[in-house]
Amino acid sequence: MKKSLLALSIGMMVLVCGANAAERPAPVFLWPEGAPGSVERMKEPEKEDVGPGKCNVSNIHHPSITPYLVQAKDAGNAKPSSAILICPGGGHKVLCLGHEGYDLAEWFAAHGIAAFVLKNRLAREPGSTYTVDDHAMADTRRALRMIRSKAKEWNVDPEKLGVLGFSAGGELAALAAMQSDEGKTDASNPVDRMSCRPNFQVLIYPGSSNRFTVEKGMPPVFIALGAKDRDDISLGMANLYLKYKAAGVPAELHVYSNAGHGFGYRPNTKDAAGNWPIRLKEWMVDSGICDRE
Repeated sequence: MKKSLLALSIGMMVLVCGANAAERPAPVFLWPEGAPGSVERMKEPEKEDVGPGKCNVSNIHHPSITPYLVQAKDAGNAKPSSAILICPGGGHKVLCLGHEGYDLAEWFAAHGIAAFVLKNRLAREPGSTYTVDDHAMADTRRALRMIRSKAKEWNVDPEKLGVLGFSAGGELAALAAMQSDEGKTDASNPVDRMSCRPNFQVLIYPGSSNRFTVEKGMPPVFIALGAKDRDDISLGMANLYLKYKAAGVPAELHVYSNAGHGFGYRPNTKDAAGNWPIRLKEWMVDSGICDRE
């Protein structure tokens, strides 16, 4: 009897994930004709590992963003919203698109902030020929440019576009804030004319913090992590906060004493770490990035 109930419970959870997939917004490919270096593999199906508490995707060769737009009550006079590009974690081996992707995007859209979930190419997936700096970062920067190129269509403010990343995705977010350009004004493709500089950065237990550098004038940063995380995060990000402070970069740091790695965001969470999006929204309001509801 217990086994039957467990099987039924698992089946229902998978079914719910499948239902959410059916209702999910359609992805927008970053390069409709195929990403540079991936054209020959762009039609390969992605691999999904879906089950209780997980929604992991790999074998990504046609990078995209999934837009969760703000549904305005008065569409004709709706003020452009702020926006966030979400970079899920997964060790550059998979993308954890549930608690570090779609669930959070839905929360943002419901709270007046447009969100875009990135599916980037994976540098450490077995057999991968991609790298973090050459491919995953190309996808991240292209996503920021694309959101700006469609700002009017999606009713977002191109001057209030940030990047948020978890774990390995946090590395992408931090690198995007560290290294950016204003686009090519003479490019034939309008996407390439856009800046890839984020207006703010959100680092949630980011990996590879030893790579991060800080300079005056960098985008403001919000950081959240667990005190029980590994040292390169729990100590590394505390030290990095001090560097932001010394450089005059506006920064806010939240360290949750009872949390470890990977808490992400889950609806109906009851612990302090799980409520970090509320603290982020408060910071965004205080920083003039978005309005109070």
